[in-house]
Amino acid sequence: MSVIEWPELSGLISSNLGYPRIGENREWKKALERFWNGSISESELQTEMKRLRLEHLSKQRDKGIDRIPVGDFSYYDHMLDTSVMFGLVPERFNHRPAGPIPLSVYFGIARGQKGATASEMTKWMNTNYHYIVPELANAVPVFTENKPLRAYREAKQELGIDGKPVLIGPYSFVTLSKGYDRKELASIIRTFLPLYTRVLSELAAEGVQWVQIDEPVLTTSFPVEDLDIIQEVYEALAQAAPSLNIMLQTYFGSLDHYERLSALPVQGLGLDFVYDDGENLQHILQHGFPKGKTLGAGVIDGRNIWRSDLNAVAILLGQLAEQTTAEQLIVQPSCSLLHVPVSLEAEHKLDRELVQALAFADEKLEEIAVLTAALGKHDPSALTKLGQSADAVARFNSSAARVQTADDLADLLAKEPLTRSVPFAERREIQQNKLKLPPLPTTTIGSFPQTAEIRKARLHYRKGEWSAEQYRTFIQQQIKEWIDIQEDIGIDVLVHGEFERTDMVEFFGEKLNGFAFTQNGWVQSYGSRCVKPPIIYGDVSFDQPMTVEETAFAQSLTSKPVKGMLTGPVTILNWSFERNDIPRSQVALQLALALRAEVEALEQAGISMIQVDEPAIREGLPLKKEQQQAYLDWAVQAFLVTTATVEPATQIHTHMCYSEFQHMIQSISDMDADVISIETSRSYGELIVSFEDQVYDKGIGLGVYDIHSPRIPDVSEMLSMIQRALRVLPSDLFWVNPDCGLKTRTKEESVAALRQMVQAAQAARAALAVSN
Repeated sequence: MSVIEWPELSGLISSNLGYPRIGENREWKKALERFWNGSISESELQTEMKRLRLEHLSKQRDKGIDRIPVGDFSYYDHMLDTSVMFGLVPERFNHRPAGPIPLSVYFGIARGQKGATASEMTKWMNTNYHYIVPELANAVPVFTENKPLRAYREAKQELGIDGKPVLIGPYSFVTLSKGYDRKELASIIRTFLPLYTRVLSELAAEGVQWVQIDEPVLTTSFPVEDLDIIQEVYEALAQAAPSLNIMLQTYFGSLDHYERLSALPVQGLGLDFVYDDGENLQHILQHGFPKGKTLGAGVIDGRNIWRSDLNAVAILLGQLAEQTTAEQLIVQPSCSLLHVPVSLEAEHKLDRELVQALAFADEKLEEIAVLTAALGKHDPSALTKLGQSADAVARFNSSAARVQTADDLADLLAKEPLTRSVPFAERREIQQNKLKLPPLPTTTIGSFPQTAEIRKARLHYRKGEWSAEQYRTFIQQQIKEWIDIQEDIGIDVLVHGEFERTDMVEFFGEKLNGFAFTQNGWVQSYGSRCVKPPIIYGDVSFDQPMTVEETAFAQSLTSKPVKGMLTGPVTILNWSFERNDIPRSQVALQLALALRAEVEALEQAGISMIQVDEPAIREGLPLKKEQQQAYLDWAVQAFLVTTATVEPATQIHTHMCYSEFQHMIQSISDMDADVISIETSRSYGELIVSFEDQVYDKGIGLGVYDIHSPRIPDVSEMLSMIQRALRVLPSDLFWVNPDCGLKTRTKEESVAALRQMVQAAQAARAALAVSN
């Protein structure tokens, strides 16, 4: 066991910032979906949700956490919870708030309902979690209920837990909303202040000791002039509830304005010491930490699944204690544990050496408890566990699984082409002569419905109950059915449907070297949609063709072009739990070289269109502006490494979804894809405005309907979206498509919506023909 002089930090306590909602076996997801399909009543849903809430709180208490968050549990999304608490129901839902918002309206805002589109959904900061964007246009905030107070009372009455209510802070809530001019930010925040002060006043009257106010936007490159409204906000909150202790919680990075923000009139400041690039510690060492304030030290990684080096963490806590006192220091994760799976308990198939290097939410709570007991009480048992943990991390990091064996990437890339052999204008002519596509060609993003029958067949195969030939025959039947459906609908460019794929990242990870896969490592992506990210633990490399068989079979069934479908290197990276011992850019380039081999195999098999999806390229963008271009440079490089070796006649597509792309149009263009499809339906085409000021000179499809909602828009609605786009984009470069894959929709919904989409495209073509 490692020998180290651990600091004695008497009085040290522990805290958590948030716990995964989904349940150890996704009970949360299953309950929601049973309610949505009418299998259970609202009262049955409420009963199950309460059971899960209390179970999560009990688990945190039993793990030894001193300050347990309450109010972080949600039926869909925490930003949506804040919206409805303040009566922000968009007018199209025809509900005037008067008391708590009904679940029918709550879910309607998130998922859409007849006659009303869902609210926009976008990435939460730079994570793969999606939140429902509050709509502030013409909104008059009203107080509907005190959700944090209700959560606090439940925890205390049912479990005797004196919890720490959690809510999104005013600055972050308004900044992350839409529907107002940025110049109005301060005045809009002021309209919310009376509602926030009421929430805090009622919490204080209830006897709440601490409240956690999350302000993640404070770690971004926000305008310096915003500091004045931030100061005003926290002075007002402090005055409204002087007996209440406010923990101003930040995460996902460091504070740019540390001196000013650390002086705000709050009793505690929570800082991320994992994703801050060491800057938060440097701020404290340089400027000190305010006397009398509590420091929430986010020292356990809340976003990745690797076990922490507790030796290093203990040393860091000792450094922090020297700048304050142990009694004013709290051990906590770097952010909410919402972003990691629940427990390692079910992971019996993973390599044991790898398991010893992992920590999911429950194990992270144990790490926090061990640190608190070992350093705060010098508990012998905890000290032993601390040493054992540090040794396990050291063993894995020095194992053959982690040692990099790939060729030097810099030397390799120096010999590789990073541009297509001819420019886009020439390629476009070559491709059109070969493909002979109509104006405004129609296509889909890639996946078709993954029915219960398909999932059951996959399970039979994985359990060994079906032979490889049985499974291949079944998949081919699905492909043929949907090739026939697409031809009947009249779609111009077809896809094979991805029926053999569980997940767009997991599928490729299973076929590449350097990945491992969990049994139950689920995390929430949006709503009830959960994903199981693979683990990149070692060097990534190509093994054998992954998609050629199914794509070539689909192409053999039709004279229309069929797109080969791959997930891009940066998306695989961003949607995996990545290794943390080498730079992210290096992992991305390993992935790119592996995927290039697949692109070339598809081309050799006669596939003339290949889509390399990068839906997650935007979410990996650093929160600090000064770091963003470097990220975009290597992200673009990885895409070009994947695609640049194809012939000019091979058309490269890519897809991006549910993010803010306005400020990276040039980087998207630099990727040099022949066609890009981007989501615009949930944002009501707002991205289109970007092209009024920025020229995009390649093929582009702006999604004309929202696949994440069961609602099927009519032809006129889709036609309006097309016509709006054609006001700023050239018609000879424009494609018509949904905004994302159709995996989560039913067959009936998909066919109906695609028929309407094709009719809208045909109407737009007819109008173009008349105008020309």
